[in-house]
Amino acid sequence: MTTDKPITLIRDCSAVMVPSGEPLSLKCGSQVWLTQSLGGGYTVMTDHGYTVRVEGRDGDALGFSDGQATRGQSIEKKGSLQERVWQQLRSCFDPEIPVNIVDLGLIYDCRVEPLPNGGHKALVLFTLTAQGCGMGEFLKADIRRKLLEVSDLSEAAVELVWDPPWSQSRMSVEAKHQLGIE
Repeated sequence: MTTDKPITLIRDCSAVMVPSGEPLSLKCGSQVWLTQSLGGGYTVMTDHGYTVRVEGRDGDALGFSDGQATRGQSIEKKGSLQERVWQQLRSCFDPEIPVNIVDLGLIYDCRVEPLPNGGHKALVLFTLTAQGCGMGEFLKADIRRKLLEVSDLSEAAVELVWDPPWSQSRMSVEAKHQLGIE
């Protein structure tokens, strides 16, 4: 979902600048334009020309109801724990690119291990499309938060890595097609 018409904020809300990752506050009455609503959040262009990410829980400030950013993205609740973890990773999106981080090729490794006292832990290695991108900590927190929503998963360790460097060759065929890269 995107909008050509401006959205006037109905209350102050927190946001994160893309791609720097710097926090900022959007003021009630300011205008934004929706560019992406995927993965439980909203990417908007501000009236000052900044691209920012607004968490789904603040969607009401944009006039959206709870869960509107995730409609059409239901996560299957069946399958092995490993399969459910991968499904959940597909609900994470780069704030600038409308493709999930798995199909973008940002997940380098994902393992699920049993814990000695019961439960399981997910271990995820991921990267970014560019080393200068400041969204690493934002994506790391988003991945961890979403993984901890998976039943039977009690811990999640998420690490940002740079080796090997990401390239478009890591993208799935579907992602390349979606972005017009052939």
